[in-house]
Amino acid sequence: MNNAIASEFRDYLTYISVERGLSRNTSYAYQRDLSKFSQYLNSLERSVADVKVEDLVNFSAYLRSQELSESSIARCVVGVRNFYLFYSKEKKIINPAKDFHPPRIPKRLPKALSVAQISLLMDSAEIEGELLSLRDRALIEILYSTGARVSEIVDLTLADLATIENSMSVRLTGKGNKQRVVPIGTFAKRALEQYLVRLRPTLAGKGRSDALFLNQRGGKLTRQSAWQLISNIATRSGLEEVVSPHALRHSFATHLLDGGADIRVVQELLGHASVTTTQIYTLVTIDKLRESYSSAHPRAR
Repeated sequence: MNNAIASEFRDYLTYISVERGLSRNTSYAYQRDLSKFSQYLNSLERSVADVKVEDLVNFSAYLRSQELSESSIARCVVGVRNFYLFYSKEKKIINPAKDFHPPRIPKRLPKALSVAQISLLMDSAEIEGELLSLRDRALIEILYSTGARVSEIVDLTLADLATIENSMSVRLTGKGNKQRVVPIGTFAKRALEQYLVRLRPTLAGKGRSDALFLNQRGGKLTRQSAWQLISNIATRSGLEEVVSPHALRHSFATHLLDGGADIRVVQELLGHASVTTTQIYTLVTIDKLRESYSSAHPRAR
């Protein structure tokens, strides 16, 4: 980010990370988007304070010239809008971005794996004779069992696990540092216990991290490493779909709703602030119902 303009954004980035408590990843996303805006202002030789409405409108065209997707453009626009909402209040000026709106993004249904595909993925995670695959199996089982974001899982520590009688749960820290407790299913519990007993003590001896999931050097497993190992397992399983940690989160929510779970319960488990966010998964189940109806009803076609 250009030093001359960086100072204009510094207070805002501090505000969203400290006062609003947004996650590190979200703060980084805002910083990247504001960096694009900074480059645009540099090209105009204009300061943050001198921006006019037409400059903001042209910013969308500038972003398209960078061959960004509509969703990326929308995120940048929202980031700039939020910045000016803060900046105008701080400087007590008229907000130039008040009528600056992001492009409409078509609602896309989340891609969920089938239960059979999930089972295939789990079976492909553990390789006989390779102890490190115990961690990989446990990681995938926990992601699907809890519906957690991958960042929430790699940030887990041993202290976040709780066992009462024969039931296990995990304390997840989501967006805005909001915490929720989610139960862990039997399959995930068994895989996690295998990892904790047979592998983690060895990995922990190589480092000092209290993270639940460790890398080969004994340090905390990174989000990028988790993505890569899940991708590798999906390739090994023969699945043609692109499998990401978020696909497991989508599958978790979809399978719960397919099984009759209350949407408010799913909202709580996912850590959504609003049930509106969770409702997109009901579109997935309705879509499946429509397919079944069309193929089965004699007068559906």
